[in-house]
Amino acid sequence: MSCKHITSFQRNELSAFLRVGLKQKDIAKLLNKTPSAICQELKRNSANNKIGYNAKLAKQKTKKRRIKANSRFKKIENNEWLKRCIIKYLKLYWSPEQISGRLRIAYPNDNNKQIGKDSIYKYIYNQKKDLVKYLRCQKGKYRRRYGTRIREKQREEQKKRRIDTRPEIIENRERIGDWEGDTIIGKDKSHILTHVDRKSGYGLADKLERGLAELTRKKTEESFKDIPRKKKHTITYDNGSTFAEYELTERNTGMIIYFANIYSSWERGTNENFNGLLRQFFPKKSSFVNIVQEDIDKVIRLINNRPRKRLNYKTPIEVFNEKN
Repeated sequence: MSCKHITSFQRNELSAFLRVGLKQKDIAKLLNKTPSAICQELKRNSANNKIGYNAKLAKQKTKKRRIKANSRFKKIENNEWLKRCIIKYLKLYWSPEQISGRLRIAYPNDNNKQIGKDSIYKYIYNQKKDLVKYLRCQKGKYRRRYGTRIREKQREEQKKRRIDTRPEIIENRERIGDWEGDTIIGKDKSHILTHVDRKSGYGLADKLERGLAELTRKKTEESFKDIPRKKKHTITYDNGSTFAEYELTERNTGMIIYFANIYSSWERGTNENFNGLLRQFFPKKSSFVNIVQEDIDKVIRLINNRPRKRLNYKTPIEVFNEKN
């Protein structure tokens, strides 16, 4: 059962299920929640006996509770001394950064009398818009210097090469050396990093204790170290965070990296098929904690030496090692 909070969309579903007369225990199964979670949601967010549970009203109640709960974290609003101090200096045309820096120097050991410049800006624009006139720059709402985290993420996404820009030679499987990569995850959150050549179906697999980007990059570089340069052209990955250091991987392996579109695992069909073959030996929901690299190597040898119909019953290792 999921331990996460009930989402806005799930509240819509809950309301619809109640209207058609489903029991709470059946609704809990459909929403992947515990029966007690559904019961608690109905007690906290139902309107009254006449209206019953309404998704729109439930969302409004939840929002009000969160605003009230988060108000205790609003340092300026809950600290009259800090509030007066900020207003006083703003009216002297001090910038939020100058106010923050001055308070940090004046009260180095008192956290209640220190505040970050971002918090001051948010307080001005959200609570005291009449103080905006004291700011030097009044063109628009304050923005962090390097943009929001969302914009940073968008910029990172724009830098990635997408699968639809791959050359035709890759799409047609005309050469050895165009790889696809992914990870499969065990019950204990250990990973197996996989790479498979699109033309031959020849695969590599490595145990990862954790799905960290740095570990993935280092293991990828190690795996391809002994592969001949003429058989290392490109890799196509999915969009998982474990491949976040792809730029370093490109630099250190000399391979060009592409990414499939989000939620489009079928675009890397060769790798998905290879992972399916591995799952015969390392099933879903099984733990990888007792698996060592030697176990994985043994399985990879079996798969790479198994004849394939699409290769005219040659084995992946035979096709991969053919001299062109």
